Amino acid sequence: MKLELPFGAEGTISALLPDERLEAVIGPRDVTCGDPQEEIARALAAPMGEGLVEFLEGGEDIVVLVNDATRPTPTPLVLDVLSRTIDLRRPRYLIATGAHRAPTEEELNYIFGKHLETVRDRIHVHDALDDECVDLGVSKNGTHMEVNRIAVTADRLLIITSVEPHYFAGYTGGRKSFLPGVASYRTIEANHRLAVSAEARSCRLDGNPVHEDMMDALKCVQDKKIFAIQMVLDRHMCIYRTVAGDLNLSFAVAVKHADEVFAVDIERRADIVITVAPFPMDIDLYQSQKAIDNAKWAVKDGGVIILVSKCRMGVGDDKFTHLLSFSRDTCEIMRHIHQRYHLGDHKAAKMAEIMNRAEIWTVTCLEDEVMIRIGLKPEASLQDAVDHALARDPRGKVLVLLDGSVTVPRARD
Repeated sequence: MKLELPFGAEGTISALLPDERLEAVIGPRDVTCGDPQEEIARALAAPMGEGLVEFLEGGEDIVVLVNDATRPTPTPLVLDVLSRTIDLRRPRYLIATGAHRAPTEEELNYIFGKHLETVRDRIHVHDALDDECVDLGVSKNGTHMEVNRIAVTADRLLIITSVEPHYFAGYTGGRKSFLPGVASYRTIEANHRLAVSAEARSCRLDGNPVHEDMMDALKCVQDKKIFAIQMVLDRHMCIYRTVAGDLNLSFAVAVKHADEVFAVDIERRADIVITVAPFPMDIDLYQSQKAIDNAKWAVKDGGVIILVSKCRMGVGDDKFTHLLSFSRDTCEIMRHIHQRYHLGDHKAAKMAEIMNRAEIWTVTCLEDEVMIRIGLKPEASLQDAVDHALARDPRGKVLVLLDGSVTVPRARD
């Protein structure tokens, strides 16, 4: 058969593969999506817990938490529907950047759409380094939970977010708008340090120390009135389901809907896994790492993961490259990260964890010497990668993750 995989914004890359060597081709499930505004309105009409009108009643300082442009959350569609109930100039808007940079003008347009000029002077962009944050106490994992004063002092918090699998927090959405969304840099760094744990993984909440930290932060503001609008998107970025109301109850339901789309059962782990980081997740190797991380759930110990990603902007993080180049011994890399953790090091730790049990080959536009330096094996083309992998394991079967950045395989074996 001929594999035709996306490569870049509009390009493709192909390879011939014997039919008998193909285990499966998987990706997010196809689901039926209706009119997006009708779906949001439906959720608001049937909330989990207190309704929106009751929630807003008496509110003098209403703050709306919205995601930055690194998340696909269709915030403008939610604002369209909210405008039927509330004057959009009444609340303030706090952009939950976490430790990310402030959004550009283009990204502000993406976040607020046609409502940007209406609310522009009501927007505050969270700055994890410089904003005043309130210390809410220490989590059971030892994290000082410092959160933006704007969110802490508001008498109403309305959270607009989306829910999908996340490679170390379990899932995006819900409590994540609060921590790391509007937390201090120190708090985010302490929380993300927990991501080095093997229990911090995609689709896991129970026993996940990163998730537990986030929930501890919420417990500190449990008396605050919080209303959430949480969406699950399909692979085409259309709204599949919306759940509204109580933050934790709506999150639990949204997680189940996210699994319906992104958690895909497979019969067994494969010898060779081709995982695609499609546009825009192919911006660099640092972001493409998510496609590699999901592939680890589908590959056998000692197998091969082949990353297909254009990596348009290079590796993406010099520190990421430095850490993976630190030693050829992946256990030594892990020890180094544990001893000297800085925010972002968990990406390299997750890569080292995978490299300890499988080889990672790459089909990218990056220079070969860069890949070799960090312990990856560059291939000139997808066909070369397939041919070499099949020759390496004459009986090996190939599994393809069409959208490895968000597809989470669940092997029955």
